This record gives sequence, structure tokens and C-alpha cells, in this order.
Amino acid sequence: MMKINKLILSLIMLMIMSYAAQSQTKEPWIASQLMPPKQLADKIQQAKTPMPLIVNIGPQAVIKGSVDVGPAGEKPNIKKLETLLSKEDKNREVVLYCGCCPFDRCPNIRPAFTQIKKMGFKNAKLLDIPKNIKTDWIDKDYPVQ
Repeated sequence: MMKINKLILSLIMLMIMSYAAQSQTKEPWIASQLMPPKQLADKIQQAKTPMPLIVNIGPQAVIKGSVDVGPAGEKPNIKKLETLLSKEDKNREVVLYCGCCPFDRCPNIRPAFTQIKKMGFKNAKLLDIPKNIKTDWIDKDYPVQ
């Protein structure tokens, strides 16, 4: 009887853990697709060629050389992103950034990164801005517009 109770308890725990894992949101990017801000800043400052296409998907283009499509949480701006990317080689490095707020609350990074993946870009990156553009870019004296 004791073995049956342990088995039932184990099955219940397994079901709870499985449900918890399924209910967590899976990000559209993987860790290797997150680019540290310093890495991008170094590329800009050293003018390495070829430069990535740097795309602002948030409220304001701050990073030097970036193209502004506007907040990707709004459908018209996803269309702007599509139009911009439709002219690019799918192998080109493309770095998306927002910086409006911490990643876990950002309404722009997930729709934009999902779109770039859907379009088949093989070298898509998301600038790793865990807090905001001021703290993680401007305050570090990285290149601005």
C-alpha cells in the first residue's frame, strides 16, 4: 500500500511540474541570440564591417546608426519592420533593441523578434537590455545618435 501511495504522489507531482512548465512563457529567442550592449558598442566604435542592421523597435532610436520603426507592440510598426527587413539579405546580422523597460515587461521585443524569426533571418539578435536604454546604454557612454 505504501508503494502505491508513493507512486500516486509521484504522479501528482509530475503532473503539477508538467503543468507549471507548460504555463511559463517561452521566449522567441535563445540565449545565444542575446547580444551584450558592450559587444554592439564595440562594433559601432570600431566601425567593423559589415555592420549589423540595428533596428529600434521601441519609442525612440537612441543607438548610433540605428533605424527607427517605432514600438513593435503596435501592428503598423510590425509592418514597418517587415518592409525594412524585406530589403535585407536573410544572412545579414540584424540587432533589434527597445529599452523602454525591463525585458519581462517589454511589449515590443517579443512581437518584433517573433516577426524576424518568421521572416527567416538566420543571424537575428536582440540587444540584451535588462533594465532600460538609459541604464544599460546611455549611462555607459555607448554611442548615441
